[in-house]
Amino acid sequence: MNETAACDVLVVGAGPSGSLLASELQRLGVDVVLLEQRVDASPGSRAIGVHPPVLTALEASGATERLLAGATRITRGIAVAAGRTVGEVHFDRLSVRFPFVASVPQAVTEATVAAQGPPPVRGMRVVGVHPTPAGVAVHAVDAGGGSRSWLAGTVVVATGASGRRLLSGLFTGRSRAYPDRYLMTDLSESPGQPEHTAVITLGSGGVAESFPMPGGGRRLVARVSPRHHDAGVGDGVSDSDGERLAEAISARMGCPELAAHVTGASRFSIRRVLLDRMVFANAVIAIGDAAHEVSPIGGQGMNLGLLDAVTLAPVLARARSGSRHGAASRTPTERTREKNTALRHWERSRLASARTAARLAGLNTVLGRPWPRRLAPTAAAVLGSALRTPLARLPERAYAMGFDREASFDREA
Repeated sequence: MNETAACDVLVVGAGPSGSLLASELQRLGVDVVLLEQRVDASPGSRAIGVHPPVLTALEASGATERLLAGATRITRGIAVAAGRTVGEVHFDRLSVRFPFVASVPQAVTEATVAAQGPPPVRGMRVVGVHPTPAGVAVHAVDAGGGSRSWLAGTVVVATGASGRRLLSGLFTGRSRAYPDRYLMTDLSESPGQPEHTAVITLGSGGVAESFPMPGGGRRLVARVSPRHHDAGVGDGVSDSDGERLAEAISARMGCPELAAHVTGASRFSIRRVLLDRMVFANAVIAIGDAAHEVSPIGGQGMNLGLLDAVTLAPVLARARSGSRHGAASRTPTERTREKNTALRHWERSRLASARTAARLAGLNTVLGRPWPRRLAPTAAAVLGSALRTPLARLPERAYAMGFDREASFDREA
């Protein structure tokens, strides 16, 4: 017999956003269940940058200290165009608590934010999320084919793009697939690369990027021809893709020693998905890539989801644990009204932040496309001139997520 378990909040997806939300809810005294389809803890994506607003938001739980223990701090970025350095951005001159981007593998981020949360119930493929008058019914199938059910006061879908099917009929949104294709690899050694510095190369060949990683390693990313990219099979690592990535790094960045360390590469494409809302009937909530998927060029997608989670947790906690938060005198109806109002404010803030991040990601994508050869020197000169003016402070703030509604930029660090 399939018995139905009950909980205050059920989180679907134990990636960074879902794990953080479950951890924060448990820390705040909320009865929370975390479901995950993966049977192991291997990360579903490979984001590496944790931005200043997230580091600030995670500090109260101790997660920031644990993250920084093994992270590399990216304090500046160099833009190279048409073979010459056209500008720099300095995160270390921003007026924030953490004036850098912390570079750390996503597996470490997931483990860190989940450290104080409930263990996920793994091997659970959620097949239905249905709001009812009594609560939200969640149905799942386990690894052995058996079915399990829960009834939750609130369900949060934090599955990433793969679980957006669960929201069908509840949410609407806009989706756009980009033609751009990329190759990526991580190196354990990075000869000739400047310490604590990201290097972005633009021009007629398309973008090539090099980001510091812990232990002296580097992440390399390069845009490639969609024709060549799509001619292959699957999204795994291949020697031929490694050769193409090595050629791109050598030719565009002028780093043959770095390129020589590339032995393989993985492929990825990009798209933009923005739901029109993140809350349905004040009971089903979408966060992270399930709600807003933006291009990873710029590195803000995972951070958007983490900020969704860390700001949503206190809203749900106040509604579920009224006495702990000084609201013992409120009636259930009053607490529900307060929760609904708080959710509307949260939703407006997070949707606005997602739209800003999507616009920035779109601009990054356009800049990273091959420039016409005859216009490349002129474009490089214009970009260089702009980055030598006070306008240079805008990229610093933008690439450190300073325009997110939860950012504390320009306040006392």
